[in-house]
Amino acid sequence: MSKTRIIMLSLLACVVVSGCNTVKGAGRDIESVGNKAEEVIN
Repeated sequence: MSKTRIIMLSLLACVVVSGCNTVKGAGRDIESVGNKAEEVIN
């Protein structure tokens, strides 16, 4: 593989991994808000 291709694939992997962490964190935040709203309603 060429050096440029390896660098591009490494950068793509970093973006994918960080994107997954961001979505996972957002999911937790939304779940937390839903749980608090449910507590207030009850």
